[in-house]
Amino acid sequence: MARPAFYVTTPIYYVNAAPHLGHAYTSIAADVLARHHRQRGDEVFFLTGTDEHGEPVALAAAAEGVEPQALADQNAERFRALMPQLEASNDFFIRTSDEQHVAAVQEILERVKANGYVFEGTYEGWYCPRCADFKTAQEVAEGNTCPIHNIELTRENEQNWFFQLSAFQERLEELFDGQPDFVQPKTRYNEARSFLAGGLQDVSLSRRGIDWGIPVPWDTDQTIYVWWDALLNYYTALTYAKPGEDLAARFWPANYQLIGKDILKFHAIYWPALLMAADLPVPRHLFVHGFLLMDGEKMSKSLGNVLDPFAVIERYGADALRFYLLRDVPFGSDGSVSAAAFEARYENELANEYGNLAARTIAMVHRYRDGIVPAAPLDAKLASDFEGLPEQVAELIDKAEVTQALETIWERVRRCNQYVEERAPWTLAKDDATSDELDVVLATLCEALRTLTVLLAPWLPASAAKLLAALGAGDDSYAAAAFGSGSLAAIEKIEPMFPKDPDHAS
Repeated sequence: MARPAFYVTTPIYYVNAAPHLGHAYTSIAADVLARHHRQRGDEVFFLTGTDEHGEPVALAAAAEGVEPQALADQNAERFRALMPQLEASNDFFIRTSDEQHVAAVQEILERVKANGYVFEGTYEGWYCPRCADFKTAQEVAEGNTCPIHNIELTRENEQNWFFQLSAFQERLEELFDGQPDFVQPKTRYNEARSFLAGGLQDVSLSRRGIDWGIPVPWDTDQTIYVWWDALLNYYTALTYAKPGEDLAARFWPANYQLIGKDILKFHAIYWPALLMAADLPVPRHLFVHGFLLMDGEKMSKSLGNVLDPFAVIERYGADALRFYLLRDVPFGSDGSVSAAAFEARYENELANEYGNLAARTIAMVHRYRDGIVPAAPLDAKLASDFEGLPEQVAELIDKAEVTQALETIWERVRRCNQYVEERAPWTLAKDDATSDELDVVLATLCEALRTLTVLLAPWLPASAAKLLAALGAGDDSYAAAAFGSGSLAAIEKIEPMFPKDPDHAS
């Protein structure tokens, strides 16, 4: 019997500058989904990559005095290098300059044209070169500026090829009304539905005078508008990620596509319409997250207010970054980030709560039982606090609620620390009459720590692997997350997982 398939994507990242923390944020969230579904035995495909064509990249290259391809090559490698540093387990890294992607985009758009949804016309409207987006009247900010980049819009007038977006008004309404979880969270669904209710206008499919892009196959004087090129990556990657095999039949449509709120219109409106025009299924879910904010502004390369994820990882490790971003900022909402908030989460929760729970549990087993987990019954009182926990986590992950799922697990981390204080094993160890009781407490704490660590593995993969190895618990599958399903014997001592002074940790 075939395993269930799970396909998750990040947006592909512009190569007009190096990666920043906002890119890490989306990639980490997608990785948590991918890792959790692998634990459940699903066949997972996790895609990320870079968006390399269009005017924003051409302008950035010109500013640096290099060719667009050179800039793309340089920054694409930076994004590729970020993934393993984040412990992201992506299965493929697509570049939209890949020859296979280019060919697939041209083939699909030929199909769209053959289906009658492409025509030639003249477009005039307000345009943001950094967004590579023609703005509707509702999207123009005060002073005729871009609401995202705060720059003045330009008036563009050119003859090009159009996509007949208006033809999909009713089908998109049916999609939204029939599948209210197509766009999540609900606030973003409402935003997309409101845009749709305003009526759809036909939009440019190509650009004239922009050389850095994929040529329109039936009119090589023009290039394909970068958004169509970029959106199609989610499908085209499946056609060549595994040489000699087309994975689209197995993984398309995508289960979850994670995007930022600034590209909602393209993914929630343009993207499903394009797929319908090409006779392809639409994604099952789009999850739209908010912005990471510093000093009240979106973290953005163009604004210059960025934190370097490489520097954070170098000092604290990837797990600490992964935990902070998905713990401190509820996934789906805007949220402020700061060095002070990061350090507080690191010390108060990773070090003092989870790290300390692991350290003192293992230390007590070695101090009182020579490193051997007692073969004792588990405390039913604590076991009841873990009842249904894996199912709760899975239910939240199935809605891409990665912050809420982490909180659900963390409630049990705190409960276990409370249990240690309640049972006071150091007091039980002083009296031979309570030796059996001590065995129950130690066995229960070890099993709780094992269960928590299996569940936390998608968020803290390196730390979880280290701790499970010390516990002698090789199974990190979802089935092993049930409290009481473990079988622990000898456990090893372990160095502090989250040292208070990481610069001087051994």
